[in-house]
Amino acid sequence: MTSETLSLSPLLQYNAIFADRHFTRVTLGKLLNKGGAAGKIYEIVGQPDKVAKIFHERQKSNTNRLKLEAMVVNNPNIPSVTAGGVEYVQIAWPEAVLEDDEGYCVGYMMPFIDTSAAVSLDHLMQGAVRSKLGLSDKYEYRVMAAYNVALMVASLHRYGHYIIDLKPSNVSIYKKTMTVAMFDCDGFSIQGEQARFPAEFVSEEYIYPEGMEQSCEEMGEEQDKFALAVIIFKLLNNGIHPFSGVVKKNADSALSIQERIEQYHYAYGMWGDTYQAPHPYSIHEFLPQSTLKLFDRAFVKGQKRPSAIEWQMELDYLLKNLKHCKKNPNHAYFTNKGCGLCVAEERLKVNLKTIQEQKTQPRKIRGFELKNLSRESLEKNKLQSQIYEQKTMRVTYFCVMLYSLLLTFWPRFVVGYKEDLQKLGISLQLIVYILFFNLLHWGIKKWHRSLSKRIGVMMINTLITYTYCCVIVALVVGNDIDWAKLFKAF
Repeated sequence: MTSETLSLSPLLQYNAIFADRHFTRVTLGKLLNKGGAAGKIYEIVGQPDKVAKIFHERQKSNTNRLKLEAMVVNNPNIPSVTAGGVEYVQIAWPEAVLEDDEGYCVGYMMPFIDTSAAVSLDHLMQGAVRSKLGLSDKYEYRVMAAYNVALMVASLHRYGHYIIDLKPSNVSIYKKTMTVAMFDCDGFSIQGEQARFPAEFVSEEYIYPEGMEQSCEEMGEEQDKFALAVIIFKLLNNGIHPFSGVVKKNADSALSIQERIEQYHYAYGMWGDTYQAPHPYSIHEFLPQSTLKLFDRAFVKGQKRPSAIEWQMELDYLLKNLKHCKKNPNHAYFTNKGCGLCVAEERLKVNLKTIQEQKTQPRKIRGFELKNLSRESLEKNKLQSQIYEQKTMRVTYFCVMLYSLLLTFWPRFVVGYKEDLQKLGISLQLIVYILFFNLLHWGIKKWHRSLSKRIGVMMINTLITYTYCCVIVALVVGNDIDWAKLFKAF
């Protein structure tokens, strides 16, 4: 909540009632933030370290009062963090209930958090977003952020409070310290002295599988434990959701992330998953076995989910055993497998190179380059095809005519060499003619489609018949075979 003025509010005064039932008079100052669906945020005159949240709806006065009184009494007392002489408030927890002169609960007073020093947790997940916002790309910082989120959740659970709508966009992190800055705590599930005041909202992609059968009011610690594990997984694994992945070819249908959660399609466990394979840039295999076992417990059906304290201890272990990469100072790793971030970057470079190479190759549709499928190109190609077809027809007809002439004059040619042919013998001549016919049939079979398109099947059969006739005549006249005896033989 920055001190930048959005607009001026009237000088309203309310009674601030504290846990010990004493009260003081407070005066609202400038409007700092129009807030969300619940209310607006104002300065408090004379108290620069406090702000007031004033609800939009007055109808919920009694319900709001009971929940806020439970919060004021059961304060988790999460301390501020001091770094570099600057105090960083970690949680905007209600310190006093605000009521008007008529006794209506209008809001509450809480610590002031400088929102300009913090960013939403989901901004840490992706490298491109970190670069755009000028955030550090150090992997160690993401591990620190995960530790601090686990610490915050564990502190709330110790007092019986549950966040329920726990997701990266609802958690802020200070850019310099990676400590948590938590807002809108009045939306949590709060443990009072006599009753529990449930949360009102929960978000898909972070709802635990069993929660699909429950209403938001019924959800408790299991919801927080599941959502916390999802956030930690994303922080440690390049922003990849534990229930996202590459869907396998035999998958029946495309499922949403929440549907995959409901069906326990966790692809990064010890046994893999039948529906999907891990994301290609996942570095889960480079995490310690102790961490992977906790993720298995969080996401595999039938196992006991790790508590926030267990995650706090595991992340503390990771920070103490973190090794800095020599190749890239922003990278870090935990085991002797080496730097998973370097491996993921190499995979990305290879894939980008492949994509660039594919872009330089001409795009084709049915064998034709896409750039050649314009109207002008198609008309030009059609004209060229017609010219080529005409030339091919002329050559084909010329070859057919030449072949027919050669067959016509073949018997006369044979007569001139009658004596030589008779010396060779009719058997050898028959062998030569048989080889010739085999060659002829092979050529017709090979170019049958082209020939039938240009001269027709009937013409091909006529040429074959004519060839047989001419060869028989040449065989008879070249060997002085008696025609009468030949006919009698048949």
